[in-house]
Amino acid sequence: MSRRSPLSRKAGRFEESVIRAMTRRCLEVGGINLSQGFPGFDPDPRVVDAAVRALRSGRNQYANTWGAFEFLDAIARKLRERNKIDVDPRRSVTVTCGATEAMIATLLATVDPGDEVVVIEPFYENYGPDTIISGAVPRFVSLDEETLALDPDRLRAAFNERTRAVILNTPHNPTGRVFRRDELEAVASLCREHDCLAITDEIYEEITYDDAEHVSLATLPGMAERTVTICGLSKTYSVTGWRLAYAVAAPEITAGIRKMHDFLTVGAPHPLQIAGIEALSLPESYYEELRAHYARRRDILVPALELGGFRPFRPEGSYFVFCRIPDGWEGDDVEFAMWLLERHGVAGVPGSSFLHDKARGRDRIRFHFAKDDETLLRAAEILANVRI
Repeated sequence: MSRRSPLSRKAGRFEESVIRAMTRRCLEVGGINLSQGFPGFDPDPRVVDAAVRALRSGRNQYANTWGAFEFLDAIARKLRERNKIDVDPRRSVTVTCGATEAMIATLLATVDPGDEVVVIEPFYENYGPDTIISGAVPRFVSLDEETLALDPDRLRAAFNERTRAVILNTPHNPTGRVFRRDELEAVASLCREHDCLAITDEIYEEITYDDAEHVSLATLPGMAERTVTICGLSKTYSVTGWRLAYAVAAPEITAGIRKMHDFLTVGAPHPLQIAGIEALSLPESYYEELRAHYARRRDILVPALELGGFRPFRPEGSYFVFCRIPDGWEGDDVEFAMWLLERHGVAGVPGSSFLHDKARGRDRIRFHFAKDDETLLRAAEILANVRI
């Protein structure tokens, strides 16, 4: 008698996170972790001190389910001042346990089984499983392989009467693109035409370089009521372990997101939300220093990769570099990533992790540069001298 599988069909349709798996393997071999994108340095002391004060001031029980009221107010001020999005914090903001939860709560609240969701690729690896978990059918639209531009004709071809939403990540992980206003307008135009939602992951919103400008899609004409904007504290304030993010949407959409959030996690950590008020109150000089800090690290890693025969796309935002594997490698990207880690002690993420057609990523790898100077310089020296 055959035994029924104890797992759902959904669980069989995707694998565990390759990014987190590379981190575990890196720890096992004692390598330099340029795979999972978390900062290798401490947050601003003002933010840490605020967390300590919150822990000591009785903020250790549940907050309001969708966000401590003071934190919701601080988020609304930040959205108005920095994103140019004006919302009612009591009706349009949901605090979540990271952008990961914000994304799945949004999809569960807005998408029915069989609906189609347009996903720009390369894509952050959670988006594929998220569409499966929510019962949706993903429709992938590839960026140009060389320029990483978003082709409006290719995008239009993915939309139809079953399209319910499009997921857009800018600044972009894994490539470092910051989508231009005309690219965003192409997305907005199709959303208006097909009466569908845009779900924007803007977690790297403050990390941009040179003349790249981050624009929130919700600020474009007709998009405030049909955009779910996902932002968070983890990358901007170097607190990835705090798991604090928020989804911003019209009240009707927010009501659905809040229901999903309530039954997924109940609420985000109360004392860390109170500390988040301090983070969102930091002066403009903090953001200027943040961008300069990461630009300097970018300018350490990118030239080293070029010397090593990698062909990197110079990032316009985020702290990732997406590049081609050096010529001469005869295996695939997974084999290369493991060889690089076990032979040279540097961990990256195989490029196929970010593409639905794994074969298209077999010559790509992603690194991050959110490391302290000593560690990053050591990794750069290794990568500059990699020989196949």
